[in-house]
Amino acid sequence: MSCFCAPQEEFYCEVLLLDETKLTLTTQQQGIKKSTKGSVVLDFVFNHVNLAETDYFGLRYCDRSHQTYWLDPSKTLSEHKDLITTGPPYTLYFGVKFYAEDPCKLKEEITRYQFFLQVKQDVLQGRIPCPLDISAQLAALAIQSELGDYDPYKHASGYVSEYRFVPDQKEELEDAIETIHKTVTGQVPSEAEANYLGIAKTLDMYGVDLHPVFGENQSEYFLGLTPIGVVVYKNKAQVGKYFWPRITKVHFKETQFELRVVGKDCTETSFFFEAPNKTACKHLWKCCVEHHTFFR
Repeated sequence: MSCFCAPQEEFYCEVLLLDETKLTLTTQQQGIKKSTKGSVVLDFVFNHVNLAETDYFGLRYCDRSHQTYWLDPSKTLSEHKDLITTGPPYTLYFGVKFYAEDPCKLKEEITRYQFFLQVKQDVLQGRIPCPLDISAQLAALAIQSELGDYDPYKHASGYVSEYRFVPDQKEELEDAIETIHKTVTGQVPSEAEANYLGIAKTLDMYGVDLHPVFGENQSEYFLGLTPIGVVVYKNKAQVGKYFWPRITKVHFKETQFELRVVGKDCTETSFFFEAPNKTACKHLWKCCVEHHTFFR
């Protein structure tokens, strides 16, 4: 029996997956309407990707001002006002929401594969900066995962240039990737991907969700939500770190964001930051609360 529902309830959405394929979700095909809960949409995506360890993942969307949000599983699609004003059609982005401190210890190979795809994207888009030698190692393992062993008959000089691994990819890096690819012979895709994650997890910006804030005298900072706690950056240097178990309160009011932290002497101290606007402050608070809950 066909699905009849009011036009305002109709929903048409494209979910961009980490392997760069798309999943289309519609009222006609899956029965998803604007009154459908976010958890139902997530389940469709998890089933499509064949994920069991689902807790690490989520669906992001952008509002008209390019502020990013995570789809709330407990709310209906129509309650996501910033999403509904962007379509139809609507676009959701599947990705890692909570980065495992050691992704190599994830139980399922498919979970590790999705982490590999996410981190590869993070490196390509500049969210995880790497020195040249590390970039070459990572890219060679990514090439090994995709193409298998180096074969001089199949891989003509310059074959690496068909792929993109870092934001500003130069020939020098491509030559280094080709050289290293010749040395990782014998690694099957899952092994190459695990070795990739083994290197990536040691990088400073692995798993860091950055939020711009202002400190004293309107100094510019970034708060980074990480698997171990909240890290404070100024001029790209780490200037503070608050571990999740020591954070006792996360609060916001208007544009002011507060972290309350217990010191080693058991006294509590509050640290205050100003977010660029109310929306950004609430988003930072929500992300911080979710990270705090997940990693504690």
